[in-house]
Amino acid sequence: MPEIALQARGLHSYYGSSHILHGIDFTLNRGEAVGLMGRNGMGKSTLLKSLIGLVSPREGAVEVFGRPARGMRIHDIARMGVAYVPEGRGIFGNLSVRENLLLAARPGVDGRREWHYDRVLQTFPRVGERLAHGGQQLSGGEQQMLTIGRALMTNPQVLILDEATEGLAPLIAREIWHTIRVIRESGIATILVDKNWKAVTDLTDRNVILVKGRVAFEGTGEALRAQPELLAEYLGV
Repeated sequence: MPEIALQARGLHSYYGSSHILHGIDFTLNRGEAVGLMGRNGMGKSTLLKSLIGLVSPREGAVEVFGRPARGMRIHDIARMGVAYVPEGRGIFGNLSVRENLLLAARPGVDGRREWHYDRVLQTFPRVGERLAHGGQQLSGGEQQMLTIGRALMTNPQVLILDEATEGLAPLIAREIWHTIRVIRESGIATILVDKNWKAVTDLTDRNVILVKGRVAFEGTGEALRAQPELLAEYLGV
């Protein structure tokens, strides 16, 4: 059986009195790529944040590499090898591009240094051309590349990408998709959220669709493409 990297069982999460996740079960195996899809407001970001401690579930269990993680501090989960690229990117605008990258540099939990400064710059040449620029001086696409590069500098075992290409020009989006494929092929387990379901399913082993905080579909990209009625109902395409 594959080794589980992240797992949620019976997860119920709230924002105040608003019940967002309703008993979600979710699993990400080591080295696996899972697409997380659904219309806006269906609970995707809440699930991601519940997995990494940014949202505290009221019920259910979360495990990271087999260790109970519900209630664990966010930075402790990160140190276990989980990197998160948020929807808003989280660039440190008052730091240079170089500083944004180097502040995150560390070996992986197993001592790996596969993703180092030079490799990140080779992967994102645009970022390498702007090392002295402040984070706030970059375009949206460059910021996204920097945020992904910064996450890779931690040599993670899991990479979570929330809205990987939202708002980006098509040419930049294609670069991001290419990079995600490289990351995926390097063996890093990946959760990928994006509205471009075709690009997502081209990269993933398995896909999960959320509807009103519940799992409405789970299966391969091939199985999803074979059910256009589900695409229309759940994704509006």
